Amino acid sequence: MLNKTFTPFPILTTERLTLRQPVINDEQEIFTLRSDSEINKYLDRQISNTIEDARNFINKVNENTNKNNSIYWAITLGNTNKLVGTVCLFGFSAENDKCEIGYELLTNFQGKGIMKEAVEKVIDYAFNTIKLEKIEALSHRDNMHSIKLLEKCSFKTSDEPAEPDTDLIGYYLTNSIRN
Repeated sequence: MLNKTFTPFPILTTERLTLRQPVINDEQEIFTLRSDSEINKYLDRQISNTIEDARNFINKVNENTNKNNSIYWAITLGNTNKLVGTVCLFGFSAENDKCEIGYELLTNFQGKGIMKEAVEKVIDYAFNTIKLEKIEALSHRDNMHSIKLLEKCSFKTSDEPAEPDTDLIGYYLTNSIRN
């Protein structure tokens, strides 16, 4: 049985990072993430046009966390409280003990191993605290940064096509501790 209770919010830390709940003060960075054409190039989502869009998004992800539907972390560097990216677990299936992972990082912070560090910490939380058996991910076939990240984190290519979008590649990671 999944241990999917996100209250109190689980703050995760690594050597360089703190993963915490997003707050309204993150609105500018969330706006930048969700309006940057390079970051959004491979994502099928509504682009943020205003700071109000970012505020609404923060409220929505926190509401989903409070309902234990998904969990969305703000990635911050060390002791700073400034958001540099996000990572989330969503699409939980208690029947199959699995979920999907998503992530994004401000362009100035890409290529520094930040997302790998954050994703590894979230994988550990997903397998050891939530007790998931499997984490899935989708990446656009041209998004080489995302594909390399998933491969570095030991994700395998799924045999199942990521229909209906043939430009997406499915990946998965199983809980090796429990299998």
